[in-house]
Amino acid sequence: MSLNPVLASVTDRLITRSGPTRRRYLDGVRAAEEARAGRAQRGALSCTNLAHACAAMPDAAKARLTGPTGPNLGIVTAYNDMLSAHQPLEQYPALLKAAAERLGATAQVAGGVPAMCDGVTQGYEGMELSLFSRDVIAMGTAIALSHQMFDAALYLGVCDKIVPGLLIGALSFGHLPAVFVPAGPMTSGLANDEKAKVRQLYAEGKVGRDALLASEMASYHGPGTCTFYGTANSNQMLMELLGLHLPGTAFVNPGTPLRQALTEHAAAVAVEIAAGADRYTPIARVIDERAILNAVVGLMATGGSTNHTLHLVAIARAAGIALTWDDFHDLSAVVPLLMRAYPNGKADVNHVQAAGGIGFVMRELIDGGLLHEDVTTILGTGLRAHAKEACLSNSGLDWRDVPAVSADASVLRPLAEPFSADGGLRLLTGPLGRAVIKVSAVKTEHRIVEAPALVFDDQNDLLAAFRRGELERDFIAVVRFQGPRINGMPELHKLTPPLAVLQDRGFRVALVTDGRMSGASGKVPAAIHLSPEASVGGPLAKVRDGDLLRLDAEAGILDVLVPAEVWQGRDVAVPDFSRSVSGIGRDLFGGMRQLATSAETGAMTFAHPLWADADAVAV
Repeated sequence: MSLNPVLASVTDRLITRSGPTRRRYLDGVRAAEEARAGRAQRGALSCTNLAHACAAMPDAAKARLTGPTGPNLGIVTAYNDMLSAHQPLEQYPALLKAAAERLGATAQVAGGVPAMCDGVTQGYEGMELSLFSRDVIAMGTAIALSHQMFDAALYLGVCDKIVPGLLIGALSFGHLPAVFVPAGPMTSGLANDEKAKVRQLYAEGKVGRDALLASEMASYHGPGTCTFYGTANSNQMLMELLGLHLPGTAFVNPGTPLRQALTEHAAAVAVEIAAGADRYTPIARVIDERAILNAVVGLMATGGSTNHTLHLVAIARAAGIALTWDDFHDLSAVVPLLMRAYPNGKADVNHVQAAGGIGFVMRELIDGGLLHEDVTTILGTGLRAHAKEACLSNSGLDWRDVPAVSADASVLRPLAEPFSADGGLRLLTGPLGRAVIKVSAVKTEHRIVEAPALVFDDQNDLLAAFRRGELERDFIAVVRFQGPRINGMPELHKLTPPLAVLQDRGFRVALVTDGRMSGASGKVPAAIHLSPEASVGGPLAKVRDGDLLRLDAEAGILDVLVPAEVWQGRDVAVPDFSRSVSGIGRDLFGGMRQLATSAETGAMTFAHPLWADADAVAV
């Protein structure tokens, strides 16, 4: 089928808009390739340097590393055993090293990167480090690869900021091939909608902490990714759509024979595409404008996390690609919703896998002309090769066609019978600036809210007002001074249970903020990532209690219904910067807050030379 005309148009304008920065990026990649042409990268090292890099290796590995043959794979790992999604990664380096050795190659753990859990820090001070941890991970990845010992790299990570950070770091070494290796979701526990009900009961004071803890422990109960379709599992979908995973690897449970086989085969593919190999495939060739838009389409079709309106922009910019929220918005209008998983439905990602998996979604989108099929992936040219299901046969690891028909139409649907005709994310614009909203989990009757503003400078002030019974009315909560420049743009998911309680009681409620919401948020309409943020004089700082606001997710409007002369005469509220400058590690991130770009440009903290004179590019 021919390419959808809107996707074709968005692709053309993205390529045009990105021209200068993309050329600069590719020029840098070519320079790096030329510098190592005709030799293994480690051949550029002096004898002393190379000896340092080999000193701890077994004799057989030393011989390969100092000889003329066999690629060396760098492993960058986000392993820790506090984070359930990353605990399985403990065993991966040994598996990858053994698999590489069987192929006459070597593998070394190049470095580790931090992996924090938003589920642990949610609602507390540590969450103010969360978004910026993405950039720390990117820098840690660059440090790991800086030793110039590697011919390809394997990236071990799963969750919210970890995969975007690894990918941004990998793109700074665009001449190196890259294979991403996930751990998979934990097995299903307490149903996510049941967990949400207990959270609301706790918010209302109807159950105690013991009942809440029992519910949460029954949901988050073992190794692997949390099973709801939040940012972590949206990451895994994106890696499939970008062609950086082995096909069908995203939602295979850890600790299974299939997961081990996929992990070991990742090393084999890395060897096949390493520098010097016949099928050399640097990551700069995989991540181009078409691949980035494939990822955006996948996000829309699956109702993925709002966090990726930040992360995908930042990833694209790391490759010299000028992705904007208008691109998301225009694609959302033509990409139908094909998947329902909590918070957009009752299913978890294990149910998605059983119904046909991400491969089913990819096949439907390719057949419908809504994906660029002719892209480069780690398997070669053509995304259709990734629309497969991994399995074990008598001969070992294999791939088969995804089911022709969804095994559960309440979870996955074909393009001809979508859950909705458009995607899960939309752009809101108006006198307050530009924001995004996730509508895939918001019922139609809640998508337009016109109500007085109640203004809070801290999420805890809103929670306290709820506990005092002061919010039993129609209102739009304005939670300002939550942008990247003032406090690192924390998620405000702790607000979801009380706002959901009020909505269920029949009140018209919504949230407007320059902060973030969790990828698990959904049923309450929330205009988030509002740019420009209030702390730099954005219009949100002019809103006062009682101002009539209108959030219209259908028309894409975020309006303040205040007389023009009153609005223009308003002073901008001044934030209290002292709240977030120190304590719990925040004092170490002051420089990053000062450098942070707007949410729409990815909330990046790098003074990236690619963009030094390009940020005036028209949206």
